[in-house]
Amino acid sequence: MSSLSVTYEMVRHSAEINTYIQQADASLIALGYTEHSFAHVTRCATVASHLLEQLGADERQVELARIAGYMHDIGNLVNRVDHAQSGAVMAFRILDKMGMPPADTALVVTAIGNHDEGTAFPVNGVAAALILADKTDVRRSRVRGRDTIRFDIHDRVNWAVERSDLELDKEQKTLTLRIQLDIAVCPVMDYFEIFLERMLLCRKAAEYFQLSFRLEVNGQTLL
Repeated sequence: MSSLSVTYEMVRHSAEINTYIQQADASLIALGYTEHSFAHVTRCATVASHLLEQLGADERQVELARIAGYMHDIGNLVNRVDHAQSGAVMAFRILDKMGMPPADTALVVTAIGNHDEGTAFPVNGVAAALILADKTDVRRSRVRGRDTIRFDIHDRVNWAVERSDLELDKEQKTLTLRIQLDIAVCPVMDYFEIFLERMLLCRKAAEYFQLSFRLEVNGQTLL
């Protein structure tokens, strides 16, 4: 049980926050983006917090990573452009109103404001963990309709991913994203066309923890 005044369970069950997540995803549906709703944000919360747990972070940072992961995409409610910064401002108001102490709010807001690849940087451990969780969430279930894979490269790449796993090896100091890609649906080059910037950002985030980031696609090390 977390000793924080505002916990992940409080955030996850907040009707206000959940409304913003739903409406933000509704905007992305209209724009033709992949799923950014509860499956995505819950996965980000889980992966970010689990990574920090494995790395020996304290309970406070682990819980704040869960909160940041769950709330990181609410800025899409305002606009997809600069959604990290919009989401950070929204999160500040929400968490402050909920009574979260400034030091904790600052970590969450900083992580949210630094998660989008256009402006992101792993400025602290929570931000680094959120970047890694968010940018490695590639999977078939994020595609809203199979008919779009013919013309939308983002949908095609996500649909082609049969399995993806993020594995930490503390002894070797590596963090490896292993992807099983159906190349009949999507060639490896298509993956790099849209994800190279994200993978390089993951490398920076891994380096924050003094880890080497690796990308394996169909058993081949590509990064």
